[in-house]
Amino acid sequence: MGSTEHSNGQQVGPLEYQSETSRLNILGFWIFLGAEIALFATLFATYAVLTDRTANGPTASELFEMKGVFIQTFLLLTSSFTCGLAIHQMRKQNLKGLVAWLLVTLGLGAGFLGYEIYEFVNYIHEGATLGTSAFWSAFFVLAGTHGVHVTFGIGWMILILLQLWRKGLTPETSSKVFISSLYWHFLDVVWIFIFTGVYLTGMVNNG
Repeated sequence: MGSTEHSNGQQVGPLEYQSETSRLNILGFWIFLGAEIALFATLFATYAVLTDRTANGPTASELFEMKGVFIQTFLLLTSSFTCGLAIHQMRKQNLKGLVAWLLVTLGLGAGFLGYEIYEFVNYIHEGATLGTSAFWSAFFVLAGTHGVHVTFGIGWMILILLQLWRKGLTPETSSKVFISSLYWHFLDVVWIFIFTGVYLTGMVNNG
């Protein structure tokens, strides 16, 4: 179905939906997210099965730290909010506001990623590695896969910022911004499940 138009032929509705290609790209990305949900569901299921198999290695309750996890959660959830503000500015066709909030989102995402890497290095120093036990293998694969997705999201947003600088706001660049925001919000939802199902549960249980 085509875009709604005024009597004078001017298109209305969000800019990212004002071309057929953009609408198809957005639809295709929703389908892609279905595959991503299946991937993370598999990783969560694997983690749930292996959560008590710590062998002789450290347990989650021994290494997980509430302060660090809350810092990561604050950074990533705040980045989801600033990403929403970026979309709001885009729909007002405020390119400067869009770029500013995307940069803030990138900074928060980079902070999350840096803290996660610091956390992983600390776990390794404490004797928790991929080869320590089935539990730690499942943990590093799950959390690491999420971290790789965040890294990809940061790189993707940087490329989009370069396109905005070169081409400005068009239906095509707007759809790319919108799709990247869907991806970013998806990663935040996945993190909420990691935060509750992995970290909080691990800190409560004494292995």
